[in-house]
Amino acid sequence: MRLAFAGTPEVAVPSLEALLDSRHDVVAVITRPDAPAGRGRSLRPSPVKERALEAGLEVLTPTHPRDPEFQARVRELDVDAAPVVAYGALVPRSALNLPRLGWVNLHFSLLPAWRGAAPVQHALLAGDEVTGATTFLIEEGLDTGPYFGMLTEQIRHTDTSGDLLGRLATAGAGLLVATLDGLEDGTVHAVPQPAEGVSLAPKVNVDDARVDWTAPALRVDRLVRACTPAPGAWTTFRGKRVKLGPVTITGSRLDPGLLDGNLVGTATDAVRLGAVRPEGKGEMAAADWLRGLRPGPGEAFA
Repeated sequence: MRLAFAGTPEVAVPSLEALLDSRHDVVAVITRPDAPAGRGRSLRPSPVKERALEAGLEVLTPTHPRDPEFQARVRELDVDAAPVVAYGALVPRSALNLPRLGWVNLHFSLLPAWRGAAPVQHALLAGDEVTGATTFLIEEGLDTGPYFGMLTEQIRHTDTSGDLLGRLATAGAGLLVATLDGLEDGTVHAVPQPAEGVSLAPKVNVDDARVDWTAPALRVDRLVRACTPAPGAWTTFRGKRVKLGPVTITGSRLDPGLLDGNLVGTATDAVRLGAVRPEGKGEMAAADWLRGLRPGPGEAFA
């Protein structure tokens, strides 16, 4: 089949690689426009654009997929399907029927659970034991379209969102290729999503990532892992922001937020800090950071 692949971040690259190695013909890549990045805030291409250019593919970077010029080009490309992985923009009604078989999205949850922008983070926040990936046909609703296939993935108790998303991106690439193979062969058909079990996974922003030390240790642990690597769980100490890496729940008890060495109190058990990133500095071991600060008795995270 002739394909136009839509994706933007690093997590979409394994799917692009798998499609390039498949029997299908990727004739173009659709990705978000170059965006400011790094300390200098210079414009940088998306990881998908970089890989597409290396492969010599045509790259389309519409400001929005409703742009008439973009839609006209997709129509000219005469693609059979448009596989999508973390593209970052909603496909409007006017573009839905441009590919003959539609836009086939790879979503990192077991739909209808965790519809939205941050399914992996919300699965970790909720303490789910199993998640997965789903391929489905994009329609106007948010991740509501009929699905083609699924795979499951066990969530490990030490998983960060980066760890889990990395495994799902690799396994999901195979699912996406198998779905497209089946669509071409006529052996895969879309099935409506169940009406029960719907949950939403909106974007997790910086404010959401602030640690509440009055919460139980288990909730603190889940929040930190869910927000690693992005947007990064954080707290404040002596009025300055400190980003936190994954923590370990201990059997000790301390008042919420109170520091004792590299232990911090919560509503239940204290947690042991791992890596930290103080404001304006690089990542370091929490023990080294605290050794330099020498917190006094009663000092706490806020």
